[in-house]
Amino acid sequence: MAVKLLAVNPTRMEMTKLKRRLVTSRRGHKLLKDKRDELMRQFLELVRKNKDLRELVEAMILASHRNFQIAAAVTSPENMRESLMFPKQSVSLEMTYKNVMSVNVPVFSFKMASDDPTNIYPYGFSFTSGELDASIESLSKALPLMLQLAEMEKGAQMLAQEIEKTRRRVNALEHVMIPQLVMTIKSIRMKLDENERGSLTRLMKVKDMMLEEALKQKRKLTEEGIAAYQQAN
Repeated sequence: MAVKLLAVNPTRMEMTKLKRRLVTSRRGHKLLKDKRDELMRQFLELVRKNKDLRELVEAMILASHRNFQIAAAVTSPENMRESLMFPKQSVSLEMTYKNVMSVNVPVFSFKMASDDPTNIYPYGFSFTSGELDASIESLSKALPLMLQLAEMEKGAQMLAQEIEKTRRRVNALEHVMIPQLVMTIKSIRMKLDENERGSLTRLMKVKDMMLEEALKQKRKLTEEGIAAYQQAN
């Protein structure tokens, strides 16, 4: 792909400015590459943790669903609805942020209304089965892991977006901006060298013309002196 030169005047001052921009662009390119590599490392680590946690959460939800199906089979629909109509436990969720390579990743924290881990069953045990207890317990244990999973997935999504933006900036510097600056500086240098050679050529021509004129004057004076000497003799 042909590199398009920047529209600047071919002067030494402009060339100096472009050289400073080139140094800054190369430094920025290195910093952005380092940032991209670190983001990729943290992203891959987060994805691995997210995969393991998702498998665990899915297994817990599947076990809860299986127990709930068994409980629904041995319990009348009326008793099931009455048992689950009024939840006994409530959760308050707070969200803060942590900075990961200039990306504000959300951090979820929650608090149960009751600190008693057994205070999760919104029914008595007379008309329900043990499978329903196991289902409720599995969901209670899966809840904090689900929140952690949501935090990880949102963080991974935001890191992926930042990686893509950083990658585009690195490519823009590497394949557009830096080549443009290099080629423009080279073009200005060639133009200045050409102008310098032209000026030198003109100076040499002027010098030759002055030397030739001086020789003519000297030759003329010599001829006049000879003529005057001959007339005197």
